[in-house]
Amino acid sequence: MANHKSQFKRIRQNEKRRLENRYWGKTMRNAIKKLRGERDVNEAKSCLPKVVSLIDKVAKKGVIHKNKAANLKSGLMIKINKMA
Repeated sequence: MANHKSQFKRIRQNEKRRLENRYWGKTMRNAIKKLRGERDVNEAKSCLPKVVSLIDKVAKKGVIHKNKAANLKSGLMIKINKMA
């Protein structure tokens, strides 16, 4: 357990950041899952920029690594292009 005043603050900060990261990670995963499950090509193409933007935001916040973001975006692009 914390023995210093600064450690109590650090615990509060870590909890707040953890919840924020969980929110953004789950939001991103849900958006990707929805896009991958899409059967209509036009709907998928219109949804793709929003999902890519969300992935970039999550990577910028540091929730995921920038290379993972690039891999996710690449995989989605390949999937959408195969549908067309």
